[in-house]
Amino acid sequence: MISAALVALLSHWRRHRFQLFTLVTGLALAAALWTAVQAINSEARASYGRAEAMLVQNQHGYLASTTGSSEQLQLSDYVALRRMGWDLSPVVQGEWNIAGQQIDLVGFDFLNPPSATLAEVASPESSPSAKTGSSALVQFLQPPGRVLLHPETAKEIQRAETPFSVQLSTRVPPGTALADVSFASRVLNRQKDLSRLILLSPPGAQDLASLPNHIQHRTGPPMGGEMAKLTESFHLNLTAFGFLSFAVGLFIVQGTISLALEQRRGQFRTLRCLGVSRRMLCTLLAVEITLITFIAACIGLIAGFFLAQALLPDVSVTLSGLYGAPVTAGLSLRPSWIISGFAMTFLGAFVASSQAFFTLWTLPVLQLPSTQARGQKVIRSFRAGAFLGCGLILCGFVALEILDSLTGGFVFLAGLMLGAAVFLPFFLNFSLRLGKLYSHRPLVQWLWADTAAQLPGLSLALMALLLALATNIGVSTMVSSFRLTFLGWMDQRLSAAIYITTEDDAQGRAVEAWLRQEQNQQPGLRILPIRYHETTLQGGKIRIYGLRDDPSYRNNWPMISAQDGAWDAVFQGAGLLINEQLSYRLGLGPGDQLNLPSGWPVKITGTYADYGNPHGQVLISMSQLLQNTPEVENRRFGLHLPPSEVQNLINRILEETELTRENLTDQTSVKARSLAVFDQTFRVTGALNILTLAVAGFAILTSLATLWNQRLPQLAPIWAMGVSRRTLAGLDLLRSLLIAALTACLALPLGLLLAWVLLDVINAKAFGWRLPMHLFPLDWLRLIAMALLTAGLAALISAWRLFRLQPSDLLKVFSNDR
Repeated sequence: MISAALVALLSHWRRHRFQLFTLVTGLALAAALWTAVQAINSEARASYGRAEAMLVQNQHGYLASTTGSSEQLQLSDYVALRRMGWDLSPVVQGEWNIAGQQIDLVGFDFLNPPSATLAEVASPESSPSAKTGSSALVQFLQPPGRVLLHPETAKEIQRAETPFSVQLSTRVPPGTALADVSFASRVLNRQKDLSRLILLSPPGAQDLASLPNHIQHRTGPPMGGEMAKLTESFHLNLTAFGFLSFAVGLFIVQGTISLALEQRRGQFRTLRCLGVSRRMLCTLLAVEITLITFIAACIGLIAGFFLAQALLPDVSVTLSGLYGAPVTAGLSLRPSWIISGFAMTFLGAFVASSQAFFTLWTLPVLQLPSTQARGQKVIRSFRAGAFLGCGLILCGFVALEILDSLTGGFVFLAGLMLGAAVFLPFFLNFSLRLGKLYSHRPLVQWLWADTAAQLPGLSLALMALLLALATNIGVSTMVSSFRLTFLGWMDQRLSAAIYITTEDDAQGRAVEAWLRQEQNQQPGLRILPIRYHETTLQGGKIRIYGLRDDPSYRNNWPMISAQDGAWDAVFQGAGLLINEQLSYRLGLGPGDQLNLPSGWPVKITGTYADYGNPHGQVLISMSQLLQNTPEVENRRFGLHLPPSEVQNLINRILEETELTRENLTDQTSVKARSLAVFDQTFRVTGALNILTLAVAGFAILTSLATLWNQRLPQLAPIWAMGVSRRTLAGLDLLRSLLIAALTACLALPLGLLLAWVLLDVINAKAFGWRLPMHLFPLDWLRLIAMALLTAGLAALISAWRLFRLQPSDLLKVFSNDR
């Protein structure tokens, strides 16, 4: 009995293969989009974990200077602490410019490694070229030394002829180089100071009390920002997009399951009369959904893997460009996202079918199938949906006020988007009835009424279209506003015509001396050194830049708020400027004081825009910087001169100095490179938006296709009254465009509100800066046109079927008892 009932239920899908296709496709799309996002997040977090395992080393913590300045932790401190019995391993870390790229060089003591992880990475097994463990260790310790690099990082370095040897290991984070501490000290020109001292055994309370005043014990990641925490906002954004795409896919599933329930009411009634209990019927349907979901989940996971593999390189560029986070471009199969994909697919399938199960559980045994009654019941629920939607939007606003965090912003977005989607059917029904009220021609009135009658079957697909279109408008406005602001900001900040980066301080002094001589012959040339001191402040990394008094700063620097005479106070050594990130993080502004050590200026005279930087920055006078940290490196310069003299000066620098073309960057190249990174950064969100809109179009297509048989009883009488099939096909296409246009009317303000939240709320919580919102009407028109085109293409198949429909098929409608 049970097997026969299950076979009878499954026979529905054999007769309605397109419905089965839409159900499997909807679940597979939802699973693929969710799995792709989770696979990307999982791979990125695994990269952070590898980086932290390499750099944090152990749970005992490390010793560092109290101000976070590595220069205050001297080699003599290490010697003194070792003589006192401390079990320590020294580390030197800094930026290394090699082969035209900037790498984070970390030097460890390979004779006394801080962890087994580092020893394993440096072992002969990780390098085919190494023969024995002792010979590999000798090459690390003896000049010219050996460097551990990720294969992606080593590509350019291996092309250049370097005196040191390179050992490849995929366990080294991209953009990072590991070497012996002696090699790192020599390359970074830091023979007398250290970055930190890693504890190899837990310190005692008495030991900690004996530490000098300028040294303190710390735990956790030594970088201060901690990649996993710093990039959490990006992964949260990506997860939100994935969940939105997942929800859009589930609209297809719910619509298909609901339609299948209506079509099988007669079958359910027959099975109940034959003795199948309500509980057994629901159990068999659950088994049916489970089988279909498992097949769809497998397809979705495979598609999601390839989608994630295609998007991961762009994500790697995004995380590296915005956060400096090392992420490999390869994708690995991980149980976490595989299990997550299966779990979300099964959860989504049963959530989407819950309404159908509830209807089946409460269905009277002898009730006849009545699609029209179902439609009338759904229409009566539109008003309740409108109240629910308004309540969700109100809850979102309340969450935004109460939860002053990134979570509050996303709760607001969830309430806003879900509330608008639930409100949509009421809005469309009201608009269609209003259109009918002001129409006078019978055929036009029928078009409005027929569109309203089809609304219950299309409401879920239209909700998906609303969410997809609003997301496209919101993200497009956000990205375009960011791009416009970013271009203006680069024009202000990158005011120098040429930027120079030397290999070391000695070369920097020689180049500066030559430029001074050149300045005597070319008075229009202005030389501005770019020097900074890196430290930590209240748990975050900051850079303190020293500036020379020059008109380029006063005229071009992008200020957000400033006191009168802000620049004068800075160059006189009586004040400082902070970037927007630091101002937002510490809650400080012009007139407040920054908690810097004695000897530094503390009065804040203004804040400036600093887009794309996750860390804090401080601007002071060059004299103040050199007074407090005279040993800061002098390797970077910005040269201001007339544009007509730029190429001539570049040629003279290459002829007269030891600099190569890789050491010189002109303003145009910097802007072009920055803009290319910017455009690639947002390619991921653009791809997800297009996919979401495509899924919404597919939802409309499946809804129209599955409702085809229910449309014939409404179309046959109109055809019998003299309206041709060509006209009916045109009206059917017009109907889809009409409801898509009405959906776009609600999607536009929803998308603009979404853009405001992303720019003013989410961006501030995630990155520490706000962006001005710009309006782009042409982009809106393009996106709305794409939505109309999507709806038109989805309706084209139904319109074509109607146009090609035989008159005999329409006449059969009148032979049935309807």
